[in-house]
Parts: sequence; C-alpha cells; structure tokens
Amino acid sequence: MTDLSERLAALSPEKRALFEKLLREQTGRAENTFPLSVAQQGIWFLEQLRPGNPAYVVPAAAHIRGPLDTRVLRDAVNEIVRRHESLRTVFRVRDGRPEQVVLPEQTIDLPEVDLRDDPPRGADLGRRVADELREPFDLAAGPLLRVKLLRLGAQEWVLGVVMHHLISDGWSVGVLLSELSALYQAFSEGRPSPLPALRIQYGDFATWQQRRSREDELREDLAYWREHLSGAPPHLALPTDRPRPAVQGFNGGSVPVELPASLMRELAALGREHGATTYMVLLAVLQVLLHRYSGQDDVVVGVPTANRERAELEPLIGFFVNTLPVRTDLSGDPPFTEVLARVRDACLGLYAHQGVPFEKIVEELRPSRDLSRPPIFQVCLSYQSDPLPRFAMADLELRRLPLRAEGARFDLELQAFDDDGALTGWFEYDRDLFEESTIARLAGHLRRLAEQAAARPRTPIGEFELLDDAERRRLLVEANATERQWPDEDGWIHQCVERQARRTPDATAVVFEGRALSYAELNAGANRLARRLRRLGVGRDVLVGVCMERSLELVTSLLAVLKAGGAYVPLDPGYPQARLEYMLKDANAPVLLTQRRLAERLPEVDAEVLCLDEPHPEIDAEPGDDLDVEIDGEDLAYVIYTSGSTGAPKGVMNVHAAIRNRLLWMQDAYRLGADDRVLQKTPFSFDVSVWEFFWPLMTGATLVVARPDGHRDGRYLVETIRDQGITTVHFVPSMLQVFLKEPGVEECTGLRRVICSGEALTPDLQRRFFARSKAELHNLYGPTEAAIDVTAWACERDGDERTVPIGFPIANTQIYVLDERLRPVPVGVPGELHIGGRNLARGYLGKPELTAEKFIDHPFDDTPGARLYKTGDLARFRDDGAIEYLGRLDHQVKVRGLRIELGEIEFALTRHDRVREAVVVAREHGAGDTRLVAYLTADERPRTDELAAHLRERLPEYMVPSAFVVLPQFPLTPNGKIDRAALPEPEPDRDRVRAPFVAPRDDLERSIAALWCELLGVDRVGAHDNFFDLGGHSLLMAELRTRLAAQLSREVSMVELFQHPTVGALAEYLEGGPGASRDRATLGARDRAERRRQSLNRRRRAEARRGRPRNDR
Repeated sequence: MTDLSERLAALSPEKRALFEKLLREQTGRAENTFPLSVAQQGIWFLEQLRPGNPAYVVPAAAHIRGPLDTRVLRDAVNEIVRRHESLRTVFRVRDGRPEQVVLPEQTIDLPEVDLRDDPPRGADLGRRVADELREPFDLAAGPLLRVKLLRLGAQEWVLGVVMHHLISDGWSVGVLLSELSALYQAFSEGRPSPLPALRIQYGDFATWQQRRSREDELREDLAYWREHLSGAPPHLALPTDRPRPAVQGFNGGSVPVELPASLMRELAALGREHGATTYMVLLAVLQVLLHRYSGQDDVVVGVPTANRERAELEPLIGFFVNTLPVRTDLSGDPPFTEVLARVRDACLGLYAHQGVPFEKIVEELRPSRDLSRPPIFQVCLSYQSDPLPRFAMADLELRRLPLRAEGARFDLELQAFDDDGALTGWFEYDRDLFEESTIARLAGHLRRLAEQAAARPRTPIGEFELLDDAERRRLLVEANATERQWPDEDGWIHQCVERQARRTPDATAVVFEGRALSYAELNAGANRLARRLRRLGVGRDVLVGVCMERSLELVTSLLAVLKAGGAYVPLDPGYPQARLEYMLKDANAPVLLTQRRLAERLPEVDAEVLCLDEPHPEIDAEPGDDLDVEIDGEDLAYVIYTSGSTGAPKGVMNVHAAIRNRLLWMQDAYRLGADDRVLQKTPFSFDVSVWEFFWPLMTGATLVVARPDGHRDGRYLVETIRDQGITTVHFVPSMLQVFLKEPGVEECTGLRRVICSGEALTPDLQRRFFARSKAELHNLYGPTEAAIDVTAWACERDGDERTVPIGFPIANTQIYVLDERLRPVPVGVPGELHIGGRNLARGYLGKPELTAEKFIDHPFDDTPGARLYKTGDLARFRDDGAIEYLGRLDHQVKVRGLRIELGEIEFALTRHDRVREAVVVAREHGAGDTRLVAYLTADERPRTDELAAHLRERLPEYMVPSAFVVLPQFPLTPNGKIDRAALPEPEPDRDRVRAPFVAPRDDLERSIAALWCELLGVDRVGAHDNFFDLGGHSLLMAELRTRLAAQLSREVSMVELFQHPTVGALAEYLEGGPGASRDRATLGARDRAERRRQSLNRRRRAEARRGRPRNDR
C-alpha cells in the first residue's frame, strides 16, 4: 500500500483536508476491506447469475517489436500490481453482502507461448490471444489480472492482458500500458520507478461514492434523469433472429465495422458545422439506424463516460466507467441535421449530470425487472476518437492492438476507434439473439446511412436508403423469380374437371353421407344446371347467389355456375339474417340457388330462386354435354365476402386467371392422384373451400364432403378421416388444436398431408401434430384478395424455428415486404406484406375507393395495369429467403409508447400447464389508456394472479394483461377462425388481476415473510408481495440467499430467487424444487424462535435501507 504521508504530501491543502476527513471516516482501510462501488454491485450481481460471465472481462493486447527482456517486463507488471490496490483485490461475501478485499501482496506470472513455427496473423492473431486468456476468474481467490506473452518471431511478441471488469475498464487499459512502458524503460536502464505515488486508491473512491450516494448530493441530477427518461420505452424492439432467452446468456459475437477516413472527415466537418462532436454525429447515425430497424420513434442508447471527473482518479486502474442513456425523439421524419441537434442536446444534458451512477438511475426509475435484457437501454456506442497509442519502451516499439471480448453485455454494442483517421471497430452482438449475417447487414446499413448523412444532411431521415443495389435485387427480383407457364390445355378450372370426366367417367368424384356421384354424373348434372342458368341470363361477370348446406347439390351448383360463365357468391346459411340480407342486396345477384328449408328463412330478394333439393324437370331435360362458353381470364369466378373495417362485409371479386394459377400450382406442388381422397369441410364462404372443392375434381381424386357443421366436431372429423380413408385435409390452426385433443388421431393412417392456413401456425402446435401423426404438414398463407394462398412452407418434423414460416411465393406470384414509403425493408426487419402477380383479385364489389386504397399501382413493375395488394399483415424475410408472418398490423398495439405484438403474449400464455388456447386483445379504457385483456380456455381454471406471475417470469411487466378471462370455448366465425369481436368484456370482480393482502398460509411462508420483514425493514409481508416492489435489490437478494442457505440447508441460485420474487412462489419452489430437504412445518418451527429478535431489528433496518444502493439490473 502507498505510504499515507506520501499521498497526503501530494495533495493540495483543500484536497488534503477532504482526503484526511475521508480516511478518518473509513472503517475498512485498517482491514483492507471496502464496500463495492455502485457500478461494481451491478457486475457482481450479474456474476452471481452467471459465474465466469465472459462479457465482464477487459481484454487488451499489445504488439511488441524488438529485443524484449521478459524478466524486466515481469518486474514491471508486478510493480504495477504493487502500485494499484485494485489489481490485488478479490471479492468475498460476509454476512450475505459482498465486499472487496485488498490482498497485501500478489505476484503475477508471465507465461510464454511459443508460436514461431506458425505465427497467427490478422484476425487469427486476435482469436489466438483471446483463446489464451479465456480461463474464467475466481473472484474470491484472485488474481483478477492475467498476463501472457505470445512469441511470434525472434523479436516479435504479443502481450495479452485480461482483467475482470470489477477492477478495470477501458481507460484502465491505457493506464496499464502507459505505466508498463515507463517502468520497462526505467528498469531496463537500472533506474527505480519514475511514477509518482498514487494519491488515493480505488477502495477510497468506492467508499466516497457510497457515502455520496446516500446523501443529497445526487438529488438534482436524479431529478434530471427522472424527467429525461419519463415515459421512455422499456426496451428497443430490435428484431431478433431467435427468441430471447428468459435469462440473458451474454454469449457474444462480433462483426467488423469500417468507415473510411474520407467519410470520417466529412462527418467531423458536419459535426463542427452544427456544434457537435464526431461522437455525436456517429450516435445520431446509429439512432437513425435503430429507428429504421425497430420502427420506434423513441430510441435510447447507452453512452459510456469515463467518470473520472477528479484529477486524482485519472491515474487509477479500476472500474469507473459509467454508461448512461441518451434518449432521442426521432418522430416527425426530421432532417438529419435536426436529429443531430436533438442528439447534441441530449448528450450535453448527459454530460451535465453524468455524476449519477447508472445503477442509481435504475434504482430511481425502478423499471420492470427482466433477466432477459439490460434495463433502460440494450444498445451501446463506444468510440475512442484518439488514435490507438504507440508507446516507446527502451529500444522496443509497443502498439496497442484492438481485442474483442467474447461476451456481449448488450443486445448490440458498437465499439470503434480512430485508426489513422478511419473508423475501425466492430459490432459486438448477442449470439443468442442474432445471426452473424444479420449484424453484417446492419453494419453495411450503418455505413450507407453515414454516407447519406454526410452527403445530404438536410434530407429527412425517412428518405435515406438502407439497401444497396445487391440487396434490392435480392428482395425484389431474386426472391420473386416465380414465373411459370402452364400448358394451355389445362384450361380454366371447370374445363379441367370436364377433361377429367372424359378420362375417368366412372370413377367416384364426390361422396356425401353415403351418396356418391361419378365424374360423368357430376359433369352431366352440372352441365344441365349450367344451361338452365344461361337461360336465366347468367354469363360473364353475372353473379349467382348460392345458399346451401354441404351436399351433393352444392358441389354441382358451384361447378355449374362456372360452366355457365358466371361467378358464384357463397351465402353461408349459418350467417345471421341481417348479414345475409346485406350480402344479397350488395351482390344484387339475379339468380339464387338454395334449398327449400333455407329459402323459407332467407329475406325476400329480387332474383330467380331455384331450390335444388326439389324436382326440376326443366333442368333434367337439358342436354348433359359440355357447354361452349367463352371465358376470359379476367372474368369473375367467385365473389367471397370478408369482414370489413366499417362493420359491413365486403365482396372480393376473384377472377378465373387467379384461381387457375393457384390450383395448377397446388397440383404441381403436391400431386394429387386417383387414389387420393380430399375432405371438404371448410364452409364455402371461406376461400379455402375453393381448392377443397375443385382441386380433387381437376385431378381425378375423390372429394369427400363433410356433413353440415361437421367441421366444428373434432370427434366426427377423426372418425371421418379414419373411416373414409382421407389423404388430404385442411385445418385452420385453432381447429387443428381441437382435432389433436381427440383420441384416435393415430388411427388416421391414410392421412398423407395436412394443410394449414387462415391463422398463424405455432411451433408448439407443429410439434404436437408431428407427435401424433405421420402425415406431412404444410403451412400456407394468403388473403381472399389473392386467390386463397400466395406462399407455402413444408413444415419440418424436427424443425426448431421460433415461428413457423409461411414460406416462399408460389408460382407467378410476387411477395414484397415494404415500409410506409413502399420501399423494401432489409432482411429480418418487419414491414407490411404486399402481393403482386396473377393471383390478385379484381377488387371489392361496388367499392372503387376501397379497391384503389388496397390495390395500388405496382412500384416495381412498369407493365400497364400491374398492381400490388396491401395485406395489412406484418412480415419479414428470413436470411434463407423464407417469409415469417408476424401478425396483423391492426393486432399490434402500443403500450407506454412501445409496439407490442399480441401473439408473443399469447404464445407465453400457452406455456402454462393448464392453458389450452389463448387470445390477447387490447381494449381502450378512456383516452390514451390501452389495457391488455387475455382470453383463454383451460382444463382447470387457473387463478388470475397465478397467470400474471407466469407471464412475469417470461415477459416484461408492461406486457402482462390487466385481466384474464377463462372461457369454455372461443367464439368462432363461420369460417372457423377465432371471432375476436365476440370476446366478452372482463368481469371486474373475477377477471381483473388484483393484489389484495394475503397473509402467509403456512410455516414455510411465515418463515420467509419474517426474513423479508427483517431484510426490508417492513412490518408485514404477504404471500403474494413482490420482493422488489417492497424495496428489495440485488445486494439484499444476495443477503437473502445467504440467510436461506443457513436456515434451509440448501443453496438457492440468484436466478431462482429472481424468478420466484413472491413469498408464495418462493415457498412453492423450495417445497417442490430440486434439493428441497424438509417439509414446511419443520422449516417454520426452526425460525419461530428468531422472530422476536428480527422484529426488534426492523426499525434499524428500515433506517439503514434508505441509504443502501439498489441495482435491480
């Protein structure tokens, strides 16, 4: 330890007086023990969550040329260790609380690794140095500094150094190398150390900081941060490649980043013109990039500050760096110069209030505790504007080499430095979240934005282009290389059926409830009806209403309408009377085909009504041969009504060319044959029914028609698929769940393929399907406005996707994922899915304004009349070209300014053991008050607080619904989809999440509650009270862990404590978790004797707690 008198002599009179006062107040210096600094507490807590965390080490390397004397170098290293107490510091726990202990002496070895036979170069050299320094540190035993020499040649070396972040930071590396240079120079010349004595040590700083943080000195600064971060989004919605783990893994990767010197000069000049530093310009560019990737206008990025405001701190090795948040408003599509001004103002505010440790800001704001990500910001920018220094060591040249840490502290961190005027560095990223290719693309986009900001700084940021020409070609051209020419002989779909009838006239075409029609019978019957329809005026673009239950007559009718040249309009008899009346008036069809029992319930219409379950001699008298009706590809084939945003349904006009393309693609992809049997169970008002009806009839397969309402009955479907030998069937995912809950699924041995569409198919449902069926599973996607489906994906039996993709565009179809300006977004970034190509509908019946709004001019195709359909669906391209469906744009909500995808909450809810299905909706409760409500079906009704606790373990607090409604079953639309509009309002007394006080219910809960009372300084703790809500923090959690180990004779990890933050949850875990060693009564009896002593201590604890630092990170 440096002699105290020497230190005092070096101080000014004012600092000497202050320092002497500080030393007099210290209780730990005599024992060489000190409290942790506020920042150290945060890292120590993270070390408890993951011991040996690779993210919290500080690596460094120096390239040495010349005749190195390794003995002198070793002496120089150990002199530095002698000078700096931080390098002799270890971290131990006493009474449940960590403290730093300075060892009286510590000798550092300098092992050598001889690589002269095959010296690594470039990136390989950096990797080899990292490999040599990878061994984790023992915080309690030390040393927390490791040094190695790698010999590359006769007079060429690399010195590798790694220190734990608890004792070091980036500034400290510069101190170490500078002192090493000076000491080596002196020792090699036989001189003593030329370095002045250190005035104070890191332990002194930690003691001073803790005392300062307990006093009122930070009040004004904390008020600034409260205001600056008020209403900030809790995290950045940066799209990830993989689902976020429940606990941050800190597994890091890196991708190089380079900006040429010419560009850096332009950025620096731009900064000078606007009173900003180069760092501020880079930060503005990065925030624009994050804004474009996340879609968020409110972006928070971490900015490291040296936190060495006092001169006596500058020569110390220690953990001083303080990374603080810079929040920027990017709303309104401002020009880049305006963004730069906003960033500059935010940075100046940060610099004026940088004395507050980040952990104190976390304590003050108390964001939702979430082990999956850092609080407040998840992206950081570190830029060293001074060039990497070169040091002279006697007759050696020492140059610092950049070395990357193997861990990742954040989702994304840009670490960069000046390299002869250029910017060189890397994006450090979390490998649990991102693929390397994703970050490489992001690095390229950073450069493009920087180039455009320098060249056109007054351009609105929304006009900057992210993609280069190669990326645009990949997304616009290569991803849509789907052109396919179908043989002319295939004809329109009814002509394909006619051709099949000529090929196999006696084969069974349709089966329904014990009745059957051969291909010849079906074709002849449809021809007779078609001739009657022609006599009634049906022809090109003439609509024919069809209101029938599933039957042989229904199949004949649909085929007949197409043969007559008309277009059918499905009118589901299950629809409400008012809806049917609206559709009949809106379609204004001159002919209505129905059944007698249904006609009596239909509203009166001005149309010719044919009840086809009654005798019609005039139809029977018509010839049964094929008609010769001219059809154009743009003629209407059918009009299907879908829900409209105004509440009234809208008719989608689909044309022959579109449905022909769709069905010919389907046959080309899946190859139905004469031995296939397809179950038609989808209501014919849903467009999936079109391929169910016509695909098998075009290919010689057998169409098996389910009984009316059979599509809702899981038991019936299992029996029908088994007994009828069904090979192909369609399910919407919600109905597939019902089907898989039935016994006997394994008996459906003839089933070859199941096709899903209509809703998002979840990975869990995919796994459950493959567990019970040997059939193929295909996930298709498409809106009614684009002839059923436009993408397809063959599900993989062993797939491990975070979502089941919707796949790739089908033949003659183009898929674009675009931003609001109709520009392609980068791979991996969400945008609105747009569809082009042959599958597009003509538009909406009688709604030209809506048609013009949704069917827009094609921005990437100059062909006259080329259009795109705006789906309103959110999607993104994966790196392999597959498309992921992310939900409806109108199913996204904003809570606290953050866009939330409700499907993420639904998926988390279905992870609960008793939840079968889940739907989450957003309900407005007054202006600006958006609340989430969860609806679920369950085998046994879970408690609302139990469901909320389940979600809090997996999601941030703001994503936990305020109410949970348990239903016996979900309301469904006639098409079998969940009817969100029909979900009931929650009942306040039953469904709302409440937190009434519930007293501890048994001895174990009472024991835990009593311990909490003592630690937290409160009078009572209930079974459902949250440790953090009562004032708990990481150090108190460590103390709790120690006390639990002493009282329960078992170790409880910090992760387990964090994930079981209530008395009830922790007791349940201890009782049933691994390692539980006794029953609750025994545990409780042991503690009852201590409660009187604990009660006496509570008041003292409450007072002390006011001064305790908190870090809920």
